[in-house]
Formats: sequence, C-alpha cells, structure tokens
Amino acid sequence: MHPASVAHEFARAFNSRDAAAVDAVYEPAGLFVPEPGTTVTAAARQAANQRFLDLGRPIDLRPRHVYEHDGIALLIVDWTIGDVHGTATDVARRNADGRWRYVIDNPFGTA
Repeated sequence: MHPASVAHEFARAFNSRDAAAVDAVYEPAGLFVPEPGTTVTAAARQAANQRFLDLGRPIDLRPRHVYEHDGIALLIVDWTIGDVHGTATDVARRNADGRWRYVIDNPFGTA
C-alpha cells in the first residue's frame, strides 16, 4: 500500500460518519491536533474527531506531498469540510499488517 492510502481511508471513514472507523485509522497511541496548540489521544481523540463529524459535511482531501522512508511517512494533505479547510501535516507508520495508520494527525499543520 502507498502511504497516501491512510488519507483516503480516513476520508472514507469520515464520509461514512462512523466515528469508530475514523478512530481505527490511528495507531492506538496516535496523536490528534484538533486545533493549534491542543493535542489529544485515545477517547479524547475520538471525541475531537466527532466534533468534525458533527459539521455534517463530507470531507474532500488531496494529498499534496507524500514522503516515505523505512515505514514512516510524512503527508501534506489539503482538505475541505464545507466552509472549513486546511492543510494537514501528518505522520503515518506502516503497521505489520501492511496498513498505514496515523501516528500524528495535525489538520491545521501549517498554522
């Protein structure tokens, strides 16, 4: 699988409106940055993602740059949810099952 698959898997899960599927795109200890300066993991990560799901709009995303080395990837991803948009700076890791999962998801990565 290509590292960008994690972004596309996130979009599919998000657009299905399934918070558990969204959370499954992260490693168990994965970090989410719901706003600049705030980080969450575990149940707080799922709750923070739920706030984005509650916007009630689908996400559209486009990976701009993907850099991978030795099972670690840096992704720069442009995204839009209705009138909310940003450029994410994300770190993903290829797991033993071959799937990529977020280690760090920073949707406002350029802020």
